[in-house]
Amino acid sequence: MPAERIRDLQSEKLTSQVRHVYDHVPYYRSLMDQKGVRPEDIRGIKDIGKLPFLSKEDLRETYPYGMLAVPLSDCVRIQSTSGTTGKRVIAYYTQHDVDLWEECCARAIVAAGGSREDVVQVCYGYGLFTGGPGLNGGSHKVGSLTLPMSSGNTDRQIQFMMDLKATILCCTPSYASYIGESLKESGYKPEDNFLKAGIFGAEPWTEEMRRDIERLLGIKAYDIYGLTETSGPGVAFECAAQNGMHINEDHFYAEIIDPATGEPLPDGEKGELVFTSLDKEAFPLLRYRTRDICVLTREKCSCGRTHVRMSKPMGRSDDMMIIRGVNVFPSQIEAVLLKEGYAPNYLIEVDRVNNSDTLDVYVELLPEQFTDTVGGITAMEKKLAGAIRTMLGIGPIVHLVAPKSIKRSEGKAVRVIDKRKLHD
Repeated sequence: MPAERIRDLQSEKLTSQVRHVYDHVPYYRSLMDQKGVRPEDIRGIKDIGKLPFLSKEDLRETYPYGMLAVPLSDCVRIQSTSGTTGKRVIAYYTQHDVDLWEECCARAIVAAGGSREDVVQVCYGYGLFTGGPGLNGGSHKVGSLTLPMSSGNTDRQIQFMMDLKATILCCTPSYASYIGESLKESGYKPEDNFLKAGIFGAEPWTEEMRRDIERLLGIKAYDIYGLTETSGPGVAFECAAQNGMHINEDHFYAEIIDPATGEPLPDGEKGELVFTSLDKEAFPLLRYRTRDICVLTREKCSCGRTHVRMSKPMGRSDDMMIIRGVNVFPSQIEAVLLKEGYAPNYLIEVDRVNNSDTLDVYVELLPEQFTDTVGGITAMEKKLAGAIRTMLGIGPIVHLVAPKSIKRSEGKAVRVIDKRKLHD
């Protein structure tokens, strides 16, 4: 579709969506009223800057039903984030929303060379996590044979992959790398499997990791992007050019803003990515701040698609980390420490070893907790690691250290050391 027609379609959808949200979401209506904006003031995409932003804080504040724009009886599904300090973000879907989401994921599969002749193995987690349900639905939409494997049980993954001749693998890049290493250890060569492509997302990964996965599995590795808040994976996806992810602009409008001022930035400049859902019914977010830092480009793509492309996220404008596909905030870990009776003196160290994320948490003991018995410390570390796992959904290695042994800072405390070099 020509860019001008896309713009007209976005304008048409935006004006309708603003009226829908204003009429049915009191929380956002109050934000518009505070800013002095009425639905009739939004005549097209050129007016989108008049609308107020939404953030994850707004979604937590309105939990669980405050952003719902249709009767609950019209909803057929929810998905949810992992939650920070116990407060999750719940996204609601009508059947129309599910169909829209699956169409976006189907486009990602087709862009990776998929068709009804393919066997798509989905190793993203199912359940509240959006990865499995999204790619599962997209594969059905394409008409491919779908293997709904979910994550884990690698021996079974390999058995089905080889016996059913899977051609497209969908999972996190770190798990794809692990499957590749497991195949190698089992005596398989890259040419022994039937895979041709992989669709990998839900966590940051470098170009070096892409080439490593492609070498291990003998495939072409494609990136995919999405947020639970905007439906899930499939908001944007890579084509064969592997030069940025095409945003499904007929369903989502993307902006880049200065994260400090909120002012819009032109294409080609690095800033914070903001999304507006143009035709979602149940959970239609307007100007949602993703906190992801990236660049948009409208340069012609060799694949022929005219949708704008986004770069891989180059970092965050907040303190969120993505570890093994899970959103992790230092505040979550701090909340666990306080609940378990520890002082909030800690250091989080994240690394990537053999293409798998590691999470180490160093926690200072209080003087009265300090003991010189190794068994006592080990038991305390194990208990605290279990409490953090319950909060995050992933398990850390906990190191309890002597009082005042973690370096203090005169300015803002350094809580996280991320050694993964994801955004160089």
